[in-house]
Amino acid sequence: MNWYTNYLSIFEKPFSNIPESTINHVHKKLDEKKSEDPIASVILIAHNEESRITSCLWSLAENICQYPIEILVVNNNSTDKTEEILNLLGVTYFNESKKGPGHARQRGLNEARGKYHICIDSDTMYPPYYIETHIKALMKPGVVCVFGLWSFIPTENYSKFGLWVFEALRDIHLQIQAIKRPELCVRGMVFSFNTELGRKIGFRTDIIRGEDGSLALGLKPHGKLKLLTTRKARALTSNGTLNADGSLFNSFKVRFIKGIKGFTGLFSKKSNYEDEDSNLIKNK
Repeated sequence: MNWYTNYLSIFEKPFSNIPESTINHVHKKLDEKKSEDPIASVILIAHNEESRITSCLWSLAENICQYPIEILVVNNNSTDKTEEILNLLGVTYFNESKKGPGHARQRGLNEARGKYHICIDSDTMYPPYYIETHIKALMKPGVVCVFGLWSFIPTENYSKFGLWVFEALRDIHLQIQAIKRPELCVRGMVFSFNTELGRKIGFRTDIIRGEDGSLALGLKPHGKLKLLTTRKARALTSNGTLNADGSLFNSFKVRFIKGIKGFTGLFSKKSNYEDEDSNLIKNK
C-alpha cells in the first residue's frame, strides 16, 4: 500500500461521505500535534477546498516528527464549507478576507510561532516524514530556504507512466535550474524557510502568482536555497496546473518551449526579475 492510499480514498469526495471514524481520527491526531512551543509552523492556505482539505490535514496529522510543531490553516475568503470542516476537525485556523495566495501566505507568516515556516497547499498530500525532513534541512548551517519536488495524481486522463516520464524530465530541468536560479524552482506547496528572515522580506501581495519564488529570491542573499530530491519530501498534488493546459502533452510542450527559450539563463545567477503586466493585481 502506498503512503497516500488512505488519503486519496477521500480526496475530492464530499465531506458528508467521509466516515465519522476517519473524521474523529484526524481530529485526534491534529490535537496530538499541537504544541505551545513549536519549532516549526506548518501553514496551510485554503480557498474553497472542502473536498480536498481533509486529505491534506490527514496526511499532516499522521506525519512522524520528533520536533514540536503547530499546524495552522488560513481560510482565504472561502464561500464553500471549508470553514465548517475546519471547525469539525478542530484545527486552529484564521480567516483572511483579502483574496489571493500572497495575502493568505502573509497572514500565515504573521501568525506563525515556529522558528521554521513550512508552506502547505490544501489540495496536496504529504508523505510520512515530510515535516521532519524539511526541519532537519533547515537546521543545517547556512540554509535559509528548502524546497522539494512533487508528483501528480494519476487519473484516467493522466496515466502513471505518462506522469512518470513528464515528472522525470521536469525534475532534471529543475535540478539544473536549482544550481544558479533556485528561486525559479520554488513552489509554495513544497517550500519552507527561516521564519524571522521570511518576515523581514514578506510575501508579495500585488501579484497573481509567484509570491513563493519572490520570497525565495529575497532570501537568497542571506544563505543557501536547498533543493530536496529525497522521496521523503516529495508531495502528491492535484492536477490543476495540468488541466489548465488541456492535456499532458500540451503541458510538456508548453514547458519544453519555455525551457528551451530560457536554457542559457540556467547557467547564470539573477538578482531580480521584471514583473509581467498580466501577473500584476490591478487596484480597482
